Amino acid sequence: MTFEELKRLVARGESETVEFKRKVAHPEKVIKEIVAFANTSGGSLLVGVNDDRSIPGLKAPEGEAYVLNEAIKKYCRPRIDYREETIRISDKKAVVCYHIPPSKKRPHYVIEDVNIKQGIAFVRVEDQSVKASREVREIIRRSKRDKGVTFNFGDKEKLLLQYLEEHRHITLPEFMKLAQLPRRRASTTLVLLTLAKVLKVIPQGDGDLFMKHQWGH
Repeated sequence: MTFEELKRLVARGESETVEFKRKVAHPEKVIKEIVAFANTSGGSLLVGVNDDRSIPGLKAPEGEAYVLNEAIKKYCRPRIDYREETIRISDKKAVVCYHIPPSKKRPHYVIEDVNIKQGIAFVRVEDQSVKASREVREIIRRSKRDKGVTFNFGDKEKLLLQYLEEHRHITLPEFMKLAQLPRRRASTTLVLLTLAKVLKVIPQGDGDLFMKHQWGH
């Protein structure tokens, strides 16, 4: 990537596939962005760029990259594939760009405590990295392998779609109450309908929004 290409990318601002970081002072916090990109549609993390789209660069890009690379090894599970690129913006400064493709091994987790096997998964929603709920993690996991999804389209499913004719979206607790279902069955229903592309999910941490799939077009 040339400096001119970098400037054009930065000018468009942060998005689902682009994140800016001034420095890697707290790498354990920065890596959630990398995990979110890997779990969603991939993206680019630019280190040496401010949120206001200015590009101050880094005086010691190698040091910043080393710190972040070590954090990725330590805190990300399973291992994430990425490509690191250094873009010179002057004789003394550079920006480090991390290119992260959508992963075939997703979901990935940030392991903040090495004594705990299960960490926190993140996904990208617009220009934010948000915690993935159990439902979103299941959708990510099963979407890798499910060629086709079958489910029983019964009264509860009809009730749900009728509700979504009048409301833009529904949450898991709202569906539980509407259909008088226990959490596990309500969760399974929403996951299956999402995998079947009857619904789409907008991750919101523990309050995901489920809506009819055509809303996303």
